[in-house]
Amino acid sequence: MKLLMGVDLETEVELSPVAKAEAAAASPYSSPSTALLLQRRVVAWAKETGSPATVRVRVADRSFDLHKDPVMSKCGYFSEAAMLESGDVELPASFPGGCEAFEVIALFCYGDVVALDPFNVAAVRCASEFLGVGGLGARCDLYINQVVLQSWDDALIVLQRCQPLLPVAEELLIVSRCVESLAFMACMEILDPEQRRDQPPGAVAARALAGRRWDAELVKELAARDLWIKDLIALPFEFFGRIVRALRRQGMKEKYVSPVVLFYANKWVLSKKTHKFWASTDDEAVDGETDANRRAAAIMEGVILLLPVEAAATSGAIPVAFYFALLSRSLALELSEESHTRLREQVVSNLQFARVDDLPLPEQETDRPIADSREVRAVECIVSSHVSVRRKGAEAVAELWDRYLLQMASDAKLRPERLSELIGVIPAGDRKNHNHLYEAINTYLAEHRGLSGEEKATLCGHLDCRKLSHEACIQAVQNDRMPLRLIVQALFVQQLHTHRAFTECSDSFRCVHSGEIVVSGASLYTPSPGCPAIPTSQPLSSGSPYESHHAPAPRDAKLRARDDASDYETASFRIQALEQEIISLKQTLQRHNTLKGSSRRDAGAGGNKEPSFRVATDANAPAAIKRRAAVNGSCIGSMRWGSQRRCASRILRVFTRLAVFGRGRSRGKQSKCRAATATPTEKLNCM
Repeated sequence: MKLLMGVDLETEVELSPVAKAEAAAASPYSSPSTALLLQRRVVAWAKETGSPATVRVRVADRSFDLHKDPVMSKCGYFSEAAMLESGDVELPASFPGGCEAFEVIALFCYGDVVALDPFNVAAVRCASEFLGVGGLGARCDLYINQVVLQSWDDALIVLQRCQPLLPVAEELLIVSRCVESLAFMACMEILDPEQRRDQPPGAVAARALAGRRWDAELVKELAARDLWIKDLIALPFEFFGRIVRALRRQGMKEKYVSPVVLFYANKWVLSKKTHKFWASTDDEAVDGETDANRRAAAIMEGVILLLPVEAAATSGAIPVAFYFALLSRSLALELSEESHTRLREQVVSNLQFARVDDLPLPEQETDRPIADSREVRAVECIVSSHVSVRRKGAEAVAELWDRYLLQMASDAKLRPERLSELIGVIPAGDRKNHNHLYEAINTYLAEHRGLSGEEKATLCGHLDCRKLSHEACIQAVQNDRMPLRLIVQALFVQQLHTHRAFTECSDSFRCVHSGEIVVSGASLYTPSPGCPAIPTSQPLSSGSPYESHHAPAPRDAKLRARDDASDYETASFRIQALEQEIISLKQTLQRHNTLKGSSRRDAGAGGNKEPSFRVATDANAPAAIKRRAAVNGSCIGSMRWGSQRRCASRILRVFTRLAVFGRGRSRGKQSKCRAATATPTEKLNCM
């Protein structure tokens, strides 16, 4: 019985179960397996020629016993005599395709017809180029051009099989041909008249995420509706990025390209399931989280480069929530400085379209305040960048920031200095409405009841009562947590609003009854039957029976607004002057009571507490200073609510006497001069 390198020639050649399983997993088109066909062909060649197989080729962990003549005649790699002198050849680790590709090439060397399919054609093409098998390489190129590039599924399979074959597959233009073919077929899919593309996937995602934070699972369901998108986002990123650039180069509209980038980032960067899968598949459990973050960071940097420019980003192709989801994820990843800068520029350009639910907040509670978290500091930096470059939508960004502060105001660990710093991020001129800012400060004061009068005054100093709505002004007047200065300012603004409303109502009443109003843009006022007609040319000042002879002529709206602003500033100045006078009066009364020794101390206070400023009841003392409420601080805002209300009433009476609200300004100045020369007791009586 003849033996061939340990193989019985009369015995049927069979593969081991492991080899059969590996061969079957290589390609579903291979039946029977290439390894079994090769062994049978080697045995048949030995029978025909009578020569043994004298060459052993090692590829990875497997060995192939072959004949010298067919191998040297077809493979240029084995044509060197020195390589076959020992009869033992080991291919380098850089050999592309591995054992599967070598089996096909060896079978081709023995003259058999090889079966090419999308699963092995890329590996066989690269291996034949490495071994110098020219005829087989040309046959592979023909198969790729005529079969693979004409089918979407085959091109995807070949492109995925090219990943372990780089860079040889790139040099042979296999990757570039598949990329261009897939991009072309994707464009044809979009242009297919039978498909309805009125609503691109990006618009559907934007509508589904409206009014809510980013939901990775919902976006994943939206991506599965288009099969071509589902296939593309399954590719490795190096191939996916090239296809996206090819789509734009071949003319696909941005409203179709951008959602593909969004869905890819959602699957590989934003999905928590993918992150857990990467962390669990790592061999070392300690480094699993680090490895998952490293892989996500590499993909995220590429995704940031694929994001559209500002003009395309603001067109609605990508939901604004996506940019903030990327921003929140980037805080846990180690990205390059260039990627961080580019992402923040994208977020800044879309900031005016964001909702407060899009802005990130810490997901887990820590010992640190929310305002000191990396999420809040990142948003603060972005808002500051938007303010510094003076982009459009400053008012929208200001309102967005105030709503964001309202979410943090209830944090018990938030310091008043930090809140004041956050409020100052937005310039005062950008805030056209202070309602949300008032709500944030009110929420903070309700949560932090131990603040001093100075801290309250500092926080409320950011509020402008003129920019509060009518309802907010009423609430501020009735809010016992607000300092007295803000309450008086709100009272004054409320009176201005009432005065303006009455003036406008009066003007409208006079215009209607004087016949000057025009209905529907053309028709004049028509009196009711039985009423005498009023001449429409009659001026208001001379002939209107509804106008008083002493009524002033209507002023221009701008002049009226300017007068109101002047009155408001005058009132604010006088409030500050009155506060200083009250502080001076308290100090004078304290010295007076100390000299006379008639001051009273609170019950149980002992000798360590400060003396009360309540004046003892005396028969000779004026009635205005009897049973004065005690004042525990040096500022009007630190008085009790009852004392503040009484003091506010007195200040309003002083304003009425000084004619702050419009009349008798000269008399007000004289009264101020007399008040400056009066004694402390007379000043207190005036209050």
